[in-house]
Amino acid sequence: QVQLVESGGGLVQAGGSLRVSCAASGSMFNVMAWYRQAPGKQRELVASMSTLGTTNYADYVKDRFTISRDNRKKMVYLQMNSLKPEDTAVYYCNDIPPSSWGQGTQVTVSS
Repeated sequence: QVQLVESGGGLVQAGGSLRVSCAASGSMFNVMAWYRQAPGKQRELVASMSTLGTTNYADYVKDRFTISRDNRKKMVYLQMNSLKPEDTAVYYCNDIPPSSWGQGTQVTVSS
């Protein structure tokens, strides 16, 4: 079973940047994805990347967020630029559809 550990979250001002990371134990999923869950809202899919490098992004993060992966290191990253207060959420990595969730990493964007 793949275990996922997210890290790299923090507090950043609007317009700033942050990179969150996900470490996978065992084999990585063919498609790795980032999700987020804001307070009082459902978890939503933010970005995904296949082993072949195909990426997909939610409309509200296109041109601001970039997903990448290092299969050798079993790491997945989400570079987030031009952050907005509405990006505040707990960010998780997982498969599509998702399996067991990690603890996530909190990203807070202040206005």
